Amino acid sequence: MYVIIMGCGRVGAELCQLLAAEGHEVAVIDYNEAALTRLGPAFRGRKVVGVGFDRQVLLEAGIERAEAFAATSSSDNANIIAARLAGNVFHVPKVVARLYDPRRAEIYRRLGLVTISSTTWGAERIHELLTHGALDPVHTFGSGEVCLVSAETPAHLAGRAVHDLTIPNEITVVALTRDGRAFIPLMGTQLQAGDQLHLVVLATTLERLENWLGLGEGSN
Repeated sequence: MYVIIMGCGRVGAELCQLLAAEGHEVAVIDYNEAALTRLGPAFRGRKVVGVGFDRQVLLEAGIERAEAFAATSSSDNANIIAARLAGNVFHVPKVVARLYDPRRAEIYRRLGLVTISSTTWGAERIHELLTHGALDPVHTFGSGEVCLVSAETPAHLAGRAVHDLTIPNEITVVALTRDGRAFIPLMGTQLQAGDQLHLVVLATTLERLENWLGLGEGSN
């Protein structure tokens, strides 16, 4: 995949390295040439000095053949302008913009632009770790409203079926790992003590799930 990253700050540079390590072809744009040194001498991607929402700069970076674009600069305005150019003018299939102001993130999400608010995500993540440490989310979706969590099936749930742990639109068992092998269970699949449960859960339902698993303060 050919990916263009606008902004070579800490987030942009880390993203470049992750994508390059996975074998993707990466181009990075930054108006500050010195910022590009964050990538180190081993980086073999393309480096473009210029303003990331300038049409000519985007063309120089290869926007016409880009399959993905991420705007990760420190300016919300620059990120939004660049992301909209990439998506609406150059029709890049996958576009993501990093935003600091969560109020703006909601506005642009309504316009169909995929945004990541580091402020909101960070606050949600810290909240999860402080208040639900017994069930540390493996991954979060959106701004933290939905979590993917893993937990070992306790003895008191052995023999119960997957549907007993399911609440529509709140808790779903998406996979089980048993004896080192993962599989997608049916609603009638019986749980065994020691099974590793993998669940998608609403963040507001985490406390209830902890109590079911015997992990919450009021579960005993």
